[in-house]
Amino acid sequence: MEWLLPFLCGLGASVISAWGVGGGTLLLLVMTLFLGVDQRTAQGVNLLFFLPTAASALVCHWRGGYLDKPTLKSAVPWAVIAALLGAWAATALDVAVLRKPFGIYLLLSGISLIWPQK
Repeated sequence: MEWLLPFLCGLGASVISAWGVGGGTLLLLVMTLFLGVDQRTAQGVNLLFFLPTAASALVCHWRGGYLDKPTLKSAVPWAVIAALLGAWAATALDVAVLRKPFGIYLLLSGISLIWPQK
C-alpha cells in the first residue's frame, strides 16, 4: 500500500501536465515536501517524467502543423547545450547550492503568472 500515494501523485501530475499547467514542477514539490525524496533524486524523476510528456506534445504539435522548422533548427543545438550544462550542474553542485536558485525560479515563475501582462 505504500506505493499508492506516490502513484496517485504521479497520476495527478500527468493529468495536470496534459493540461499544460506544469505537473512536473508540482510533482517535484510533492516528492520533496511530502514524500521525503531528496532533492537530487526528485529532480531526476522530474526529468524522466518530462521525457514522455514532451515527446507526446512534440508529436501532437507536429501532426497539427504547429512546428516552425527554421526555429527548431536554430533552437535545438542551444537546447542540447543548455541541457548538458544543466545536467553537469545538477551532478557537480551540492544540493544546498541548487535549492535557493530553484526556489527563486519557482517564486518568480509564480509571480509572472499572476502579474498582469502588457
